[in-house]
Amino acid sequence: MALTVSALVLLAIVAAFLLRTGSLRFGPAAVVFLLGFFTAGTGADGPIRSLCTAIATAIQHAT
Repeated sequence: MALTVSALVLLAIVAAFLLRTGSLRFGPAAVVFLLGFFTAGTGADGPIRSLCTAIATAIQHAT
């Protein structure tokens, strides 16, 4: 059984957790950065979405 979760929902949950814990390093900053691009739908959304899709596909084929 496969469970699919939207990248927007997943990043929002991670960003909320990181804000609650008060940690602010490169990793959390990248999560919040990606959350902003997925929600804003700017012109940079296409390449970033393609990159995330490629990474997810590579992970899926690796397992």
